[in-house]
Amino acid sequence: MKCDVLVVGAGLAGSTASRVLAECGRKVLVVEKRSHIGGNSYDYKSECGITVHKYGPHIFHTDNKSVWDFVNRFSGFRYYQHKVLSYVDGMFLPFPINRDTICEMFGLNIGTCDVKTFLENEVRNSSFNSPSLNFRDVVVSQVGEMLYQKFFRNYTVKQWEIEPEMLLPDVAGRIPIRESRDSRYFTDKYQGVPVNGYTAMIQNILGHENISLLLNTDYDSVKADITPNLTIFTGKLDSFFNFEFKELDYRSVNFDVKTYEKNNFQPAAVVNYPNDYDWTRITEFKQMTGENSEKTVIGFEYPKKNGEPCYIVSTKENISKRELYMAKVKDFEKTGHFLFIGRLAEYKYYNMDQVIYATLSKLNKFK
Repeated sequence: MKCDVLVVGAGLAGSTASRVLAECGRKVLVVEKRSHIGGNSYDYKSECGITVHKYGPHIFHTDNKSVWDFVNRFSGFRYYQHKVLSYVDGMFLPFPINRDTICEMFGLNIGTCDVKTFLENEVRNSSFNSPSLNFRDVVVSQVGEMLYQKFFRNYTVKQWEIEPEMLLPDVAGRIPIRESRDSRYFTDKYQGVPVNGYTAMIQNILGHENISLLLNTDYDSVKADITPNLTIFTGKLDSFFNFEFKELDYRSVNFDVKTYEKNNFQPAAVVNYPNDYDWTRITEFKQMTGENSEKTVIGFEYPKKNGEPCYIVSTKENISKRELYMAKVKDFEKTGHFLFIGRLAEYKYYNMDQVIYATLSKLNKFK
C-alpha cells in the first residue's frame, strides 16, 4: 500500500493535517481505529432529530482568526454563547463564579466593584501554599476555602478519582474567576457550534481527492505494509512506544444518553453537579444546537478510568513519564518522517482551536 503521508487518527488533528497536506498535492491515507471520524468531537442525530455530542459537549471558541477562518471553510457556525450552571445547595448558580454567584449563594447584594474585596477576604481567611503546589492551592488562592469546597473539590474528586492535592497546578489554569456579571463560560471573540454538526464539518475537511480513509483500522495492523514519507501520529503517546516507560493515565467518561417527552429538562445547556449524585454534569444538547423538537435529549456524564481516553491526568508521575516519551518523540521527529500532534500524542491538554493551530503551525515545514 502506497501513500505520501499516513495519518493515524481522524479527529481534529488528523483531519486538519490531512487537508493541509492534500492541498499541497500529497497523497494522504488516514487510518482510524473507531468506526467513525471526528474523534471525541463526533456527533450524530438522535431519533427525534437532535444532534448529540457522543463524547460530551463541544463548543468551538477561539481568539485566533486564522483558526476561525480555517474551520469556516468547511462549516457555517451557529452563534452560541455557552453558559454553565452549577447545582450547589439546591440552587442553580452561575459558573464560572462571578458577582451573581456570590450574591445568590451568600444572600448578598454587592456591586461588581466589591467582588474583589469579598474574594480577598475569603482568601485571607484560608490556608494554602504560595507559590501553588497543586490544584487546590491555585483555586483556594483565588476564591478561598468555602467556594473551593462548594464548587471545586468534590467535582474534582469525581472527575479525576484522586485528591485535588495530587493534581498539578496547571489543571486549574482553565478555571476562570469573574468579578463582573459576565456569565459566559468562554469569552473568546469567536464562538459557536457547526450548523450541521462536527461530524459533517470533519467530513468536509476530509473531502479531498488526495485523501483516502480507512475506518475500523488500527495503526499496528497496517504499519508494516505501508511505507509513507511522513507518518502523522495522533494516538496515545505511550502506545506508540509500546509502553516503554509504563502506561500514562487517561480519564474516560461514560455517557448515559436519555430522551424525554418534554421541551426542556434544565435551565442551561450544561449543569455541573459538584456535590450531589454520581454524575459530574448533565448536557441538554438542543440548547446548544438550537434544534426544535417536542422532545429533548440529555447526557449524564460519569467519569471513569478506562475507555476512550478523553483527558490526560496531570500528576507529577504522569508528567515525568511524559518527559521520557517526548524525548523519544523529539528523536523521531528529527528524522523528518514522523510528526506527533494532539492531546493524546503529546499528552497535553488542547482546546479544539488550539489543536488546529498547533497542527497548522507544525505542518509549515512540510508544505
